[in-house]
Amino acid sequence: MYNNNPTIEDIRDELKTGHNTPLSEDRQGEVLSLENPSEAATKKFYIESYGCAMNFSDTEIVASVMASSGYASTRIMEESDLILINTCSIREKAEKNVRQRLSVFNKVKKHKPGLVIGVLGCMAERLKSKFLDEEKIVDIVVGPDAYRDLPGLVAGAEEGNKGVNVLLSREETYADISPLRLGSNGITAFISIMRGCDNMCSFCVVPFTRGRERSRSAFTIVAEAQDLFDKGYKEVMLLGQNVDSYKWQHPENEENVSFAELLALVADVHPDLRVRFSTSHPKDMTDDVLHTVAKYENICNYIHLPVQSGSSRVLQLMNRTYDKEWYKERVESIYRIIPDCAISSDIITGFCTETEEEHQETIEMVTWAKYTMSYMFYYSERPGTLAARKYEDDIPLEVKKRRLAEIVDVQQEESLKSNQRDLGKTFKVLIEGNSKKSELQFKGRNDQNKVIVFPKLDGFEPGDYCHVHVDEITSATLKGNIVK
Repeated sequence: MYNNNPTIEDIRDELKTGHNTPLSEDRQGEVLSLENPSEAATKKFYIESYGCAMNFSDTEIVASVMASSGYASTRIMEESDLILINTCSIREKAEKNVRQRLSVFNKVKKHKPGLVIGVLGCMAERLKSKFLDEEKIVDIVVGPDAYRDLPGLVAGAEEGNKGVNVLLSREETYADISPLRLGSNGITAFISIMRGCDNMCSFCVVPFTRGRERSRSAFTIVAEAQDLFDKGYKEVMLLGQNVDSYKWQHPENEENVSFAELLALVADVHPDLRVRFSTSHPKDMTDDVLHTVAKYENICNYIHLPVQSGSSRVLQLMNRTYDKEWYKERVESIYRIIPDCAISSDIITGFCTETEEEHQETIEMVTWAKYTMSYMFYYSERPGTLAARKYEDDIPLEVKKRRLAEIVDVQQEESLKSNQRDLGKTFKVLIEGNSKKSELQFKGRNDQNKVIVFPKLDGFEPGDYCHVHVDEITSATLKGNIVK
């Protein structure tokens, strides 16, 4: 049917005809079998994850690695033989939260001396072996590229040997590991398409904790999407520190696959499989990607496009490699090519030397771009970053917090305005499950990633698509009723 090295056209042909893709052959013999991971399990592990979506995706890889070594997952910390915490270093507060959780784990370990405790992820990578000295209860420290070594490190810890592996890799993508979907609703799932980051923003620790950028095989990405759909999943989120810079070259015929082409391949898996992606970088957001989103009904009209600051001078200090005018041109292109698109953003207030006038520029950007929502933070200096080495963190904390509060207020106003524009409209919604407040109501998301809550109706269940007419709104939620 195929040779050992199918081309991208082979994949497209099979997706169009509805046959199984040859991607499964590409993974054969390497994918970890986890259909019934608990059957052979003799021990239990408990894992918590903090930070970005990539961390939660990594947690599913870790769970798969441990399940293949005879461990079953548990949600009850006290009954576990192994406690793992997948950490984030993006802000100081995130690291404080991790240390607080370790104090809780310490209480469990006092009643269970043989318990192994491991710190994973970005905080492990940043602090390395220092962590073993700082936190006496920690037995193993493992960076984002060393999860394959976890079983050996855990085995060593069980014998009393503390272990560290924080080596970064230029090749590791975990493409051959089938993630174990912990706590999944069976409807939405993450697919990691790349790892690391090459952007070197001056405020960001990620390039130092996750290493250089490398893209995963397009074959294995589409195979994972196909497998998820075959198992009943209806939505996938393609993840990367900067998905727009995805670039993969076929090892045999040197065929190149861009992010726009990958999006189309995943969308072609099935019209009922929704596709989302995050995070995008303005400098790499091409019109090709936008036209692909516009072309496919099942690629959601939602783009997360972090601006960080509305000031060109501050953006230069941040080493974002674009200015305000470039960013605004990209936003205009999004609205021109995808008129119904929703845009969200990341914003940092109080970066080094930011003036009140520059803060106002950021506020103006929020209202001009009409963000539906934003992730907003005040600047937190991270050790080892370019900003920590070159710039003085000279904005007083009370000023940072005040500016952040002003940004939050403006964003809430924009979110409310955006939702008011949706009053009276009808949206196609993927039902995700019960709403948080009532088992008599469903919740789901529309094409623009907005949460919609609506009464249950006979004949509909989680995983179904339905059409919901919006009758009521808040700044965060749309409310309505199913229309047949």
